[in-house]
Amino acid sequence: MKRHFITILYCALVLGMTLSVSACKDLTEININPNGVSEEEANPNLLLPTVLTGAASRYSELSFWDLGGVVQYTQFDAWFEGHNDYKWTGGILSWDAFYGYLRDNELMRSRAQKLGLDFHHGVSLVMRAYIFGFITDLWGDAPYTDALKAELGGAQYSFPKFDQQDVIYKGILEELKQANQLLSRADASYEVLASADVYFGGKASKWRRFANSLALRYYMRLAEKEPQFAKQGIEQIMANANEFPIITDAKDEVVMDFVGNNAGDSWPSNTVYDATGSNFRRMKMCATLVDRLQQLQDPRLQVWAKKVEIPIEIRSTEPAGTDKIVNGIRIVSPDIVRGIPVDTDAEYVGLPASGSKNPSAYNLNPTPGQTSMNPHVSYLSDIYKAAKGDLLKARLLAASEVNFILAEAAKKGWSVPESAKTYYESGIRSSLQSWGKANDYSAYIQRPGVAFDNTLQQIMEQKWISNWSTGAQAWFDYRRTGYPMFVVGPAATRTVLPVRIPYMQNEMSVNQKNAEEALKRIEKTAYSQADNENSAWSKSWLLQGTNKPW
Repeated sequence: MKRHFITILYCALVLGMTLSVSACKDLTEININPNGVSEEEANPNLLLPTVLTGAASRYSELSFWDLGGVVQYTQFDAWFEGHNDYKWTGGILSWDAFYGYLRDNELMRSRAQKLGLDFHHGVSLVMRAYIFGFITDLWGDAPYTDALKAELGGAQYSFPKFDQQDVIYKGILEELKQANQLLSRADASYEVLASADVYFGGKASKWRRFANSLALRYYMRLAEKEPQFAKQGIEQIMANANEFPIITDAKDEVVMDFVGNNAGDSWPSNTVYDATGSNFRRMKMCATLVDRLQQLQDPRLQVWAKKVEIPIEIRSTEPAGTDKIVNGIRIVSPDIVRGIPVDTDAEYVGLPASGSKNPSAYNLNPTPGQTSMNPHVSYLSDIYKAAKGDLLKARLLAASEVNFILAEAAKKGWSVPESAKTYYESGIRSSLQSWGKANDYSAYIQRPGVAFDNTLQQIMEQKWISNWSTGAQAWFDYRRTGYPMFVVGPAATRTVLPVRIPYMQNEMSVNQKNAEEALKRIEKTAYSQADNENSAWSKSWLLQGTNKPW
């Protein structure tokens, strides 16, 4: 089923016509905005697509761009410091967009409760949990219990306190339980405009699976910090399949298609609305991912990456000074590359993670610079030039993730129905299915390095691979487990990967007292350096005392 942003336009037109008619009833009401609607009259069906599309787009963009660089899926060869070296500025530091979606979502929740719309109420709780969970995953402590209540008045709500991470995680887990109950009836029993639900077309049963699978994510997020709590939560869900249905198949995973009508509703690296092609051109595959996929003979590599246009060969038989292209191959003599790292792989070449202060010059690029076209490294597949496509989706929660969570739970000895091996193999199968490579499963699962070896490292490596284009989840798993064991390149800001997004300066100024209280609870580390507590290398509650990931 296609899920489209066009719903927003449709709903806006309906709303506009409705308001135009009602505005004509009394021309003396000159202080009423004919193009607006009061919160007391807001239709949850009109709020629903705004929340869903906004949250999915922002999550997908952040995961694909800078967080994809952190977990070494991709690297930039121009304007690269934020992506490759974690020198974050601007939009990535701001949570304003997420709190904006939460405000719309809160209005949808309150209106749904007033109107007795259990579907919208349940969905609002799932999205509240999803967005608040993402906020605390990124920043650590954040406004939660006193947030979204400014209309109540007073400093308590205008300048809300930052709740500790455990309060937020446990709060959203309770909200997901509520959502599970609200969404437990037959799909046909709910009143909802199906086209407004751009994830599932108004099917409450799929939202229910989303709620419980999201709970699995957050129970496992707490596994290192509060293992008994996490164990009990996951075991309760898995012991009651009828009461707590989960996502087990790719057909039920939480994705949203891009419509491709304009820059705002299209895949972020597209060259359709980016006339310069800059967003696509400067992003390259990272060697960390490329090299590992080649070692495993992973069929997903050919879906995600493009082969190098002109391979390089170093021929000792050539005279000194040789540098020529013959039959589509660049042939150089050893003196040309002396002291210069060169990757001569004939098919795929990734940029080394944080490997150079001038990554556009990598692999003998003949035209280094911000507008270069390097023929000797792997760009992303051409599918990522498109504004939309069958594989271009905002992936909020995949079936593969659920299976890998359960594989980890089984590996820990927790009581779940299947073995770690069964869940691990199901995770790989569902990921291959999502990327159109289901037919390669039988051969792939038997390969060295892929065939199950009963180690957490292998489970997390395959989970990392399956999270391609959703770097946020790969980063959160790395912080919690230390896997994959990423090596930071020589140009990185620190010698280890960052573990949080710093609080933005405007929040530190506007809500200073509460922000400073939150900073007191953050653990400064040896890598925080002059950034002190508000550093990307300082540890929030979730990582304190775990010795993870470093």
